[in-house]
Amino acid sequence: MDKKRCGWVGEDQIYLDYHDYVWGRPVYDCQELFAKLCLDGQQAGLSWITILKKQKTYEAAYANFDPEVIAKFDDAKVEDLLQDKGIVRNRLKVNSIIKNARAYMANFSDTKGEQGDNFSAFLWSFVGGSPIVNHFNTMEEIPVQTPESEAMSKALKKMGFNFVGPTICYAFMQAVGMFNDHATYCFCYDKCNK
Repeated sequence: MDKKRCGWVGEDQIYLDYHDYVWGRPVYDCQELFAKLCLDGQQAGLSWITILKKQKTYEAAYANFDPEVIAKFDDAKVEDLLQDKGIVRNRLKVNSIIKNARAYMANFSDTKGEQGDNFSAFLWSFVGGSPIVNHFNTMEEIPVQTPESEAMSKALKKMGFNFVGPTICYAFMQAVGMFNDHATYCFCYDKCNK
């Protein structure tokens, strides 16, 4: 018998694996959260599978999403990135990851836990520190943003992050398990609740 999955999942194996093993699983690692937030920003105006297929290239191009390294990227590096066919070659999006890395370094401790606040604790504070479990039976029930994602968006923008609107923040929050938005009939729903 086939596993029942959320209605948004396509047939591509990379999408199936992402849904089955990544999406909705709680993530607490600061660098992993930073990477996911940046990748969700790259998705703006595109389908998620487009970015998913480019994820490895993004990791190589952006120093495995180490904000301390990315924050030092200069204009010459931006021009190099704009030639990389493995990423979305949009100047605003290329610069957004660098801008986000600089905002991260200005506001949070680095990934090794030195000065500043903890990025993971900050992000998880918008859901009270633990996942919010929703009970959606259809895709139509799932909102595109919530009060929590609006609050996160506002706070991140105030700190200098960009490509972090409330819809992008909600997609991010779903992906990193701050919300369990797997459909109640999906085989991952109970797994993500454990």
